[in-house]
Amino acid sequence: MRNVLIGLATAFAVALPAFAQAPAAPAAAPPREWVDKDTGHRVVRLSDEPGSSSLYFNYNGYTPQGDKLVIATPKGLSTVDLATRKLVPLVEEDGKFLFVGRKTRSAYYIVTEGKTRVVKAVDIDSRKVRVVAKFDRGDIQTINADETLLGGVVVTKPEIETRPDGMLKRDNRFDQADYAANGPDGKPLSFAEAKEVRLNERLESKIPMEMFVIDTRTGEKRVVHTATDWLNHLQFSPTDPNLLMFCHEGPWHKVDRLWLLRTDQPDAKPVKIHTRTMNMEIAGHEWFSADGKTVWYDLQTPRGEDFWVAGYEIATGKRAWYHVERNAWSVHFNSSPDGKLFAGDGGDSEMVAHAPDGKWLYLMHPRGIPDVAGIHAPDSEHLIRPGVIDTEKLVNMSGHDYRLEPNVNFTPDGKWLVFRSNMHGANHVYAVELAKAK
Repeated sequence: MRNVLIGLATAFAVALPAFAQAPAAPAAAPPREWVDKDTGHRVVRLSDEPGSSSLYFNYNGYTPQGDKLVIATPKGLSTVDLATRKLVPLVEEDGKFLFVGRKTRSAYYIVTEGKTRVVKAVDIDSRKVRVVAKFDRGDIQTINADETLLGGVVVTKPEIETRPDGMLKRDNRFDQADYAANGPDGKPLSFAEAKEVRLNERLESKIPMEMFVIDTRTGEKRVVHTATDWLNHLQFSPTDPNLLMFCHEGPWHKVDRLWLLRTDQPDAKPVKIHTRTMNMEIAGHEWFSADGKTVWYDLQTPRGEDFWVAGYEIATGKRAWYHVERNAWSVHFNSSPDGKLFAGDGGDSEMVAHAPDGKWLYLMHPRGIPDVAGIHAPDSEHLIRPGVIDTEKLVNMSGHDYRLEPNVNFTPDGKWLVFRSNMHGANHVYAVELAKAK
């Protein structure tokens, strides 16, 4: 069976790892532990089986107590004890890993039974499996803070076929990793630019979609938003059970991507998080801070030229922009549990930043720019708070193929970054220690 870990550098697909899938070919076991000679940081391999994967960067894979990480393996799901790094099988079933709950010690996954989609949860300690919800079409992308609501999307015309990443199905030869397209001159486009063509095709199709929630206590399904915009990347707030973030998918320089919606108000209208102020400005790969107070995202003004990690404070609307150098631009950024640090998973030279030396994992220290001599502009409290990011290289990713996104995330104690990589051939889950090795 083929490996569909789906982290193939797609700026538009919610990349959730499928499990119960064998690796394409046997490979020599990568090292269990080493100190990166270029950075001085210790790296450890958490997974045993080739084809294992951690979750997409903004999905929670940790228990509420922060003691265990859940990963997908070719046989199912396993837990990693973060203190001992002991790996224990959790469930073996043909499905897709979704996320770990923020309230209970449950790992959620989805399977297909005939024509029915079934969401299941496995207790991380007892390994007992329960059915959470059943529905006929669509997919689940998120769960709320108290685990009472699942959130998902569906194309409302069953006759329109889409692939797991939301793109239109064209023919059986079209593989998930192949977005090949030609430019106006008839010459093949790069991987990154070809994706833009396919994104635009999907966007311009104006396919009717719904966002829905399912009550995990009653099984009731409720539509919360309809549109012919391409709806994707649903994320419930980690702290507010009724605040949902989603995106308008498509070429980032064309769509208004970032939106918030309250699911407890029947007539609530989506609130746009970011408004473009220049042509070719893009914003995306958004995520909530751990305390749920801020939405952070990748901002470029314009695309491929000037790079920021931008923040939107939900309660006040205040904004902060931290400048990022070209080489440190990352496919995904993330923030630490205490909100004091960022991290980035880098990118290769073909991606949007065209970084000449971007294949690294980065620890990022944000630094605000103060007013000179303490003299404030009259309206400074209403202006964007500027800053810069000082970076530290953690892992040399020169051997990594960035069609698999590393998807860095901080461990709950803030001492390690977990990521997935094919740097040694097969896909594995790794962690790098933020403190330098002694």
